[in-house]
Amino acid sequence: MAGGPGGDAFGDMPFVIGAGVNQDRDLIVMTQRGTLYARPNLACPEIDRFYAESVGLRYDAASTGRRLVRATKQCRDRLAGKGIDLSAYNTTENAADFADLRKALGIRRWNVYGYSYGTDLGLTYLRRHPEGIRSLAIDSVVPPQIVSLPWTWDSAREGINAVFAACAAQPACKKRYPNLSRTLTQQVRRLEAHPLTVKARPPGGGAPVKVVLDGGALVNLLVANAVPAVDVPAALDELAHGDPERFARARAAGATPVIGEFAHGLTQSVACSEWVPGYSQADLLAAGRRAFPGWPDSVLAQAPQLPFQHEACRVWNVPDRTAVQRVTTVSKVPALVLSGTFDAKTGARWGAYAARTLFRSTTVRIPGIGHWVVPQSPCAASVLTSFLIRPTAPDTRCVAGLTPKPFTIVPAREHS
Repeated sequence: MAGGPGGDAFGDMPFVIGAGVNQDRDLIVMTQRGTLYARPNLACPEIDRFYAESVGLRYDAASTGRRLVRATKQCRDRLAGKGIDLSAYNTTENAADFADLRKALGIRRWNVYGYSYGTDLGLTYLRRHPEGIRSLAIDSVVPPQIVSLPWTWDSAREGINAVFAACAAQPACKKRYPNLSRTLTQQVRRLEAHPLTVKARPPGGGAPVKVVLDGGALVNLLVANAVPAVDVPAALDELAHGDPERFARARAAGATPVIGEFAHGLTQSVACSEWVPGYSQADLLAAGRRAFPGWPDSVLAQAPQLPFQHEACRVWNVPDRTAVQRVTTVSKVPALVLSGTFDAKTGARWGAYAARTLFRSTTVRIPGIGHWVVPQSPCAASVLTSFLIRPTAPDTRCVAGLTPKPFTIVPAREHS
């Protein structure tokens, strides 16, 4: 079960195959309703084009929000004009599709693996259709009962602080980059007050593009793991000394999306019916202030990765489904719960939180890994493989010796 919501499951196949889960068993991959190879496909080229433009705009300016909302409305009007019922694209229906697939294929029992939004979907599937599920593995966990816009700030704090704590635990990193938390706060405040406009070449090649770095953009690059974690201390130090190159290039990557690949329509239908209702913009700001005191309100007023979501949901206009979706999954089906300590999208502590009511679960935290653990960690992949063989007793011995990779140390004289 792919992430997003809206990600292309078929595009994920090389990563899952690379982790070896199909060495001695069949791997069944289904594209979720509304995504790339489904009919209808809820792609929003309007939103893709907005994101391409937005790298040259202030991340959290009201004018940027108006452009996003306009693009969202254009997509909604086009999809609804085709007679598509956007309220049918939700996690309840999505889970029922998987339950139907098992029956259609004539499979008595199968193992389920999901990452990111796929864990929200997997836990919903286990709760509503437990029959036929031999085991559930969830990677980078989004608990259905807790996910909301304010929740994103808690995860951002956990993931970012874990990177800084890991640097402080490596003597060379601690010596070269002391007080990273203070450096980040200073840079968020500085860029929010005086955004930088620079030209940067997208990492994938092509002509340099105009990039605006404000405080919100900086925070979102960190949450998205757009700069590899091993380079984050160096990138922040360089930024503080007038060299924004690493962050600027990471932001420039957004200028060249594959138009129509990601199903933003599924994102909006799920987020607006299940994640956004019940919490006000004031609640979101309060959660931001708790997570990062001292940061500007203009940054904290937007959920990481989901800016202007309240406004977008007003135009997307789907019914509130929180009463049926914000429910804890309680189960005795064997479960494997994987988290990466550097994950700033779905903080590692939420894996253990979801596992409390999965009574035959094994919880594994992989140090130094960000969002979507299995493709990044050979140890996590081997734990998953052993879990599929013995769901109640996976071999987790490889985890004990793991530590985060050494951070990039750039000589101080380079900033002279």
